[in-house]
Amino acid sequence: MTAFPLKRRAVLALAVLALAGPCAGASGQAPPALPNKPLRIVVGYPAGQTVDLVARNFAAVLGREIGQPVIVDNRPGANGSLGAQEVKKSAPDGSTLLLGTLGQMAINPTLYKKLPYDTLKDFAPVSQVSVGALLLVATPSFAPNTLSELIAYAKANPGKVDFASGGNGITAHLAMVVLEKQAGLQLNHIPYKGSPAALNDVMGGQVPIMFDAMPATLPQVKAGRLKALAVSSLKRNPQLPQVATADEQGLKGFDINSWVGFLAPAGTPPATVEALAAAIKRASASPEVQESIRATGSDLVVTSPAEFGRFLQGELAKWGEAVTSSGVQVD
Repeated sequence: MTAFPLKRRAVLALAVLALAGPCAGASGQAPPALPNKPLRIVVGYPAGQTVDLVARNFAAVLGREIGQPVIVDNRPGANGSLGAQEVKKSAPDGSTLLLGTLGQMAINPTLYKKLPYDTLKDFAPVSQVSVGALLLVATPSFAPNTLSELIAYAKANPGKVDFASGGNGITAHLAMVVLEKQAGLQLNHIPYKGSPAALNDVMGGQVPIMFDAMPATLPQVKAGRLKALAVSSLKRNPQLPQVATADEQGLKGFDINSWVGFLAPAGTPPATVEALAAAIKRASASPEVQESIRATGSDLVVTSPAEFGRFLQGELAKWGEAVTSSGVQVD
């Protein structure tokens, strides 16, 4: 092998480093696969909701990772559809991401007759970032204290048990549809204009049961204003270790979680998608992001673009069936 003089080898090494370009974060510049401009995270829901809080905590850390400002752009409306449309029409250059939700990406495609976007065709999956179970709760005066007892009670009283939700077609409504089908129950759906109103009526005893997200239900359970009958995921929640899962109570394989994940516009170069996924993975290791996810009652789950893509396909099939079973459709 030819041995270069020391000085010449040093010059060659410097040239290679120069061609490699700056690394992310430490240099204060975006990695080569990302555009040298601010990153925008679009949220299809109002400020203050869970997905918005996750976006803002990621934004602060992502900015350090890519060496660019990261802004959160709220585009609420039509169950997240307006935000999804905004990202669909954005330049596929890595400067715009959607922090998408279960409702936007897996429920809406079957729920809406004329949805102005296609989850699989109009977006490039980047990374899932969190999953969170729902809690099946009941008014304290309701006779059943567990899901097993609820199933027995509802079978003994067919068509006489009501359940509340924040509206037709939302995750909490469809979770109960799945439960009804799997347990062979006949329940009555009482839809409300928003989950807070529904939860208030369950606490007040006007409607006996409902599914809802952990951040809304957990404080009420701990305060004694609600009782928890079951957790919707396959594992128990560490903040309510005494509450068994639906799977443990006889509904084998029952596993329903709300989730959020980052998606880019379709056509974004694969190298850019991978660079974004890598930055998100690094950001997820920060205490700020991890604490923000825990605060929503969710688990941090960071996946590759390919893994997130396969997950989306499964969710579309699962929730498409649930929407069809519910008979709900929006024009």
